Amino acid sequence: MKKTVLTITLNPSVDKSTSVQNIVPEKKLRCDRPKYEAGGGGINVSRALKRLDIPSDALFTSGGKTGSMLENLLKKEELDILPVHLGSETRENFIVVDKTTNQQYRFGFPGETFSKNEQDEILALIDQISPAPDFVVISGSLPGDVPADFIGFFIYKYKARGSKVIVDTSGDALKVALKEGVFLLKPNAGELAALVGKEELENADLDHAAQQIIMQGQANIVVVSLGAQGAVLYTATEKIQMVPPLVKIRSTVGAGDSMVAGMVSVLVNQGTTEEILRMGIACGSATTMAEGTALFQKKDVDRLYNEVRKQ
Repeated sequence: MKKTVLTITLNPSVDKSTSVQNIVPEKKLRCDRPKYEAGGGGINVSRALKRLDIPSDALFTSGGKTGSMLENLLKKEELDILPVHLGSETRENFIVVDKTTNQQYRFGFPGETFSKNEQDEILALIDQISPAPDFVVISGSLPGDVPADFIGFFIYKYKARGSKVIVDTSGDALKVALKEGVFLLKPNAGELAALVGKEELENADLDHAAQQIIMQGQANIVVVSLGAQGAVLYTATEKIQMVPPLVKIRSTVGAGDSMVAGMVSVLVNQGTTEEILRMGIACGSATTMAEGTALFQKKDVDRLYNEVRKQ
C-alpha cells in the first residue's frame, strides 16, 4: 500500500519575485514583470513532491486576499490542500535579482499571529485527518507571537497516531521538536551548533552532536545540511556524507525544502539511507538552478542524481 504524506505550514507566504538592472539607492528602479508563487516550508515540500510524482496533502493557514491568492496558486498546481482560514492576512515575501551582478536580495516579512481559538481549530484538524498519514513534514517558521511549544502539539499527536514526523525548522521551535523527538531532523550546521549550545562546530564536534541526538532517542535520522559542501546523514549505525555536483546557482529560494521533498520521496518508496541523501541533494541542487522562487525541474534532478558523489 502506498505511503501517505501530510505537510504542515504554519507561516506560509506568497513569494513575489522580479529582477532589475543595477540596484542603487535613492533612484526609481524599473522592475521586470513580477512572478507570484506559493511559498512556505511545507507548501514547498508538497510542490516539490508533486514534481516527483509523490502525492501529499498540504495543511496550511490562509487569510485575506493574499491567502486567497495562495490557495489559487496551489490549485493551479493541482495540489491537495487543507487550508485553515484565519482572520489575519497571509504574508508576502519579496525577492529581487540585480541583473547587473546576478545577486539576489530576499525580503522576508513576518507572519501575523493567530488567536487561541484559531490555534485550537488548527489542532482539531489533526484528529479529522483519517487515516493518519505515514509521514508528517512540519517545515518552516512560526508566525508572530505563536509560542514554539505549538509545534510540539503536532509532533506529540502524530507520533501517538503512528506517523513518522520530519521537522525542518529553526530557533526555539527546533528545540521543541528535539525535546518531543522526531523521525528525521534536518538542521544546518549553525542550527545544530545552537542545539548543543555552541556558536559553531568542527567536523568531529558535528559528528558527536548528531550522534548524541540519535543516542538520546530524539531522532532516528539526522541530516545536517552543509550548503555548497553537501550534507551528512547520520543514523545509529551510519554516517554518509555526499557533495553536490557543480551547477550554475541562480537562486537558493526553496532549495532546503526541495531537499526535504527529495528525502521524503525515497522514504515513501522505502529506499536506502544512501538513496535518501543522494535524492535530497539532487533536488536541492536542481532548485538552485531555477530562477526567482521557482523549484526544480524533474529532468535536472534525474541528471544530477547520478552526479552526487560520496565523500
